[in-house]
Amino acid sequence: MADTSVSDPHHHTQKMHAALTDLAKHMREDIDKVDEPKFRAMFETSAEVLTGLAKAFSDYDQKQEKAFSN
Repeated sequence: MADTSVSDPHHHTQKMHAALTDLAKHMREDIDKVDEPKFRAMFETSAEVLTGLAKAFSDYDQKQEKAFSN
């Protein structure tokens, strides 16, 4: 019997949301481990971008954006 979750877009968006959120959290934890301003700025900026991507996946699942509501 085939796994129907593979064809369910919400299965994939939820997995990606979790992965992006975890990666952003990891990057923010690493910011305090290195005392180089450019590294810290790069990791903080990257974490912000990943958080925005995670929000987009969540918005898709919850149909919160007009583009995802149809």
